[in-house]
Amino acid sequence: MMIRYVSDVTPAVLTVMEQTRDPRLREIMMSLVKHLHGFVQEVGLTEPEFREATAIINQIGKLTTDSHNEAVLMAGCLGVSSLICLLNNGDKGQNPTSQNLLGPFWRMHSPHTKNGGSIVRSDTPGPLLLVNARVTDTGGKPIAGAEVDIWHASPVGFYENQDPEQADMNLRGKFTTDADGRFWLRTVKMVGYPIPTDGLVGRLLAAQGRHPYRPAHLHALIVKPGYKVLISQVYDPTDPHIASDVQFGVTEATIGDYVRHDEAFPDDPALATPWYSLDYTYVMESGETALPRPPIK
Repeated sequence: MMIRYVSDVTPAVLTVMEQTRDPRLREIMMSLVKHLHGFVQEVGLTEPEFREATAIINQIGKLTTDSHNEAVLMAGCLGVSSLICLLNNGDKGQNPTSQNLLGPFWRMHSPHTKNGGSIVRSDTPGPLLLVNARVTDTGGKPIAGAEVDIWHASPVGFYENQDPEQADMNLRGKFTTDADGRFWLRTVKMVGYPIPTDGLVGRLLAAQGRHPYRPAHLHALIVKPGYKVLISQVYDPTDPHIASDVQFGVTEATIGDYVRHDEAFPDDPALATPWYSLDYTYVMESGETALPRPPIK
């Protein structure tokens, strides 16, 4: 159709979108155009603002590297990642879920580690953390033979790919659940940390007067054929930013109980106190088993 007035633009674009062959893509594109055009009109987007917006999108791509994913950080800071996670899990958002954000630092091929083993692979000072966990289905039945990928930040707030002083794959490991659905490991207690703010995400947070901190958390990615891949984070409720996560990731179902122990560690009385323990149950939903694309290499 010939466009004469501003009111003609959206109908003209929707007419073209309707020709999309794939039904799901057609549904997405029709809705995208309606909402995107509606947003532009609602805020009265100016030409300079539009040029700045396209420059921002271009810059997000330029800032994404093998070790940093600016797009994932931005999606988290806008609450999009959390919204998509909760919409697609827990019976389509009806029930609490162990599912959580993948984050920008998951790597494939972490080292296979025996249950009870340590994932500390280089000198990493910090309090001992013992993790004892179970993996079950939604009915509480243990899931044996599940592959559990674990990773977390160091006690100074860096993942090993961010920190040249850490060994490759430090604080990363892959475990297998036993017949009771259990896995267990030793590591050091993580802390909360600021997300990278030297890019566009940092500009956004500064403009909004927001802090850049994520509360301390333990990552897990759990795989078992016949179940949807479980991506989870277990958060420390004592962290000062537990109620104001910059990535909007904290949910009640993902709060852990990081128990502090001031007595001597039973297996090694010489070990410094305090030390910590975490017990948590991960719940997997049945579904297609599909690994996500790693955000970094």
